[in-house]
Amino acid sequence: MTLLRLALSTSQGRWAVQSLHPLGRPSRISSDHLRRHPNSYHPKPLRKMGKKKSSVPAEEHLLLPQHPRRPDPQTVSIIDTHTHLLSTFSVYRSKYKEGTYTTVYDFVREVYKGHGVEAIVDVYCEAPEHKEWRELADSALSDKDRKAKWGGLEYWFVMGVHPHEASAYNDDVEREILQAMSHPRCVGWGEIGLDYHYDNSPRDRQREIFIRQLQQAVRLGKPLTIHTREAEEDTERILKEHVPKDHRIHIHCYTDSPEWAWRMLEHFPNLYIGITGVITYSTNLNTSAVIRQMAAASSSSLRILLETDAPFMTPSNVYDTLRDVKGRLPLSHSAMIPWTAELIANVANETTPDSVVWDVASIMRQGRENARKMYGI
Repeated sequence: MTLLRLALSTSQGRWAVQSLHPLGRPSRISSDHLRRHPNSYHPKPLRKMGKKKSSVPAEEHLLLPQHPRRPDPQTVSIIDTHTHLLSTFSVYRSKYKEGTYTTVYDFVREVYKGHGVEAIVDVYCEAPEHKEWRELADSALSDKDRKAKWGGLEYWFVMGVHPHEASAYNDDVEREILQAMSHPRCVGWGEIGLDYHYDNSPRDRQREIFIRQLQQAVRLGKPLTIHTREAEEDTERILKEHVPKDHRIHIHCYTDSPEWAWRMLEHFPNLYIGITGVITYSTNLNTSAVIRQMAAASSSSLRILLETDAPFMTPSNVYDTLRDVKGRLPLSHSAMIPWTAELIANVANETTPDSVVWDVASIMRQGRENARKMYGI
């Protein structure tokens, strides 16, 4: 039985993946969504056409060992503040067509088992939004369902429309988001913002929809999950014009300049910088520079949030542990957070006073504390 289908429209230059959703119905994942992060599945460039493709590692390698320098997972838990669960599951089904897990719940229970994943914040940012959001959110309402379906994990979500999708934003889409905002498992509005790297939607339209969503989120008092890329000036101006200084803001998957991060942290006291596995990539210097800057300014705390942006941004240092794996894993997932924490600790120690030493555990505790402040989870 075919579980995933690729459809290509030459007129629009877009494709979409159809895969099993949590109860076996097709779930549609757009190419725009999967294009948001270049080279995000693998730190290494993809092979050119005509050359033999690298093999995908066996499914069993998604079941990670414990990070060698992480304490007991039950005492130092994982909080993944930004993951795209339906996209992750779709990539899993596309790469492992005969895979073991046939529902999102199976995938989460088994792949996260034993890793102390306490909570995740799932992100919906398409236009229109995935209709499965309510089913997943409702499945996490009771302790009984969370234990049976999620293995005890706390499932939370945010919803908004990504700047790539700004052209498709309309009253119906907004109405759906507003309905989601009242759900008990909804903890914020996002991811929203500006992306001037790809310009998949016209910039004036991006700015219009960004402001419109900010105004709604501020009116409701909802925390903000922000996507910004190569749009520092406009993002800063719009946030400062439309968002109160004390509002809670998560700048997701940070890769912009350390100077911009510093200005935003100074202006918004409840703003946090989201760090993904991209900090481990040799092509990205900005994220590490932000951590050095933070560590030098404060020896006791870092205003960071730990996130995977799964299925994207697999930490490259995970292969230091998976030495026997041939090829690159086709997706990231929440159990990879400790490897991102390891790199953050190493970088922070470069500028922290000698009396302070960051390690995997202390970075994860910092991320856990900040997730509570940011999202109330």
